[in-house]
Amino acid sequence: MYYFDSAATSFYRPYSVRVAVNDAIARLAGYGRSGHTSAAAAAERVYLCRKSVAELFGMSNPERVIFCNNATHALNIAIRGFSRKNGVGVISCFEHNAVSRPAYACGRVAVAEFDPYNEDSILSSFKGLLASGVSLCVCTMVSNAFGNILPVSEIGAMCKKRGVPFVVDASQAAGTLDIDVKKLNADAVCMPGHKALLGPTGTGILLLTSDMLPAPIMFGGTGSMSQSRDMPDVLPDRYEAGTLNVAGICGLLEGVRFVRQNREGIFKHEALLCKELRAMLTGIPRVKLYYGPEQMQCPGLLSFGVDGRPSEEIVQALADEGFALRGGLHCAPLAHKRMGTTENGTARVSFCYANTLYQTVKLAEAIEKLANQKNMI
Repeated sequence: MYYFDSAATSFYRPYSVRVAVNDAIARLAGYGRSGHTSAAAAAERVYLCRKSVAELFGMSNPERVIFCNNATHALNIAIRGFSRKNGVGVISCFEHNAVSRPAYACGRVAVAEFDPYNEDSILSSFKGLLASGVSLCVCTMVSNAFGNILPVSEIGAMCKKRGVPFVVDASQAAGTLDIDVKKLNADAVCMPGHKALLGPTGTGILLLTSDMLPAPIMFGGTGSMSQSRDMPDVLPDRYEAGTLNVAGICGLLEGVRFVRQNREGIFKHEALLCKELRAMLTGIPRVKLYYGPEQMQCPGLLSFGVDGRPSEEIVQALADEGFALRGGLHCAPLAHKRMGTTENGTARVSFCYANTLYQTVKLAEAIEKLANQKNMI
């Protein structure tokens, strides 16, 4: 199998990730609940992961790294925690359901509509919506459906000027783009551990970057301040109710270490493969590519369609040839509505550090063969 679905979940992970997970299962106990040797060893590994994540994203305080089950969990903490009664939430038209659903669940939502490849259009749309009554703004850094990069730092600056909490969904950016959270002007940055950070599933990260903290949405034991009826005020305990996924966090530590050592090389490698694939597919009859200017496009993701056919059929036909891609709406119906692809969705290619040029050439050949067929299935 040639795996091109890393935007959903990493498949090719460093060997050290597997070793760390197995070692944690064999040797480590729960985190923050006891002082014996196995628990102390677990606490040390969890702290090392916090520290490594903080260093990767330019944070000085590891305690502001909150471990979650996934990016959806992190986004729910931030969105539901920052939302205010009778307030309006502003989101972009390229949000994943992990943003839009909790936002709508909290009340009224205004959607910023814009040309995804025109920064003036993007900023003008947000500026027009960030008026009085707005209690929260949430924006993805990179569209999971089309790979377009949004100017979140500039949007964050507008929010800061107006005193509006700003949450960034960095699910498709973390591990690929160079992110310094201090430059994002965000109050919270959310991401999964199982995508480009190369950790196991069941891991996610919430970075709290300001003193304006959201209310907790989960309550329970933290191993600290046990006599209090309320959740602790200290970080990270306030948002980590219940026992952490220690084995997953140990695997995530190794994934983050790999990314820290190789991030620039990963970026260049994915950009090269994506550029080569675009070149090979450009001009093939019946194949439509979706991408924008290089500076506004994440390097490792390319969406395409074939002759107006349902994208699920496209990826199934490619799966029969040994290629793993994703088709459909990618849990981002707002993005497909904006791009006019709701009816058939798109087939999405997403690269990782382990993909090769040979695999990319074979994929291009398979797509061209598919485009030349009258009936795929």
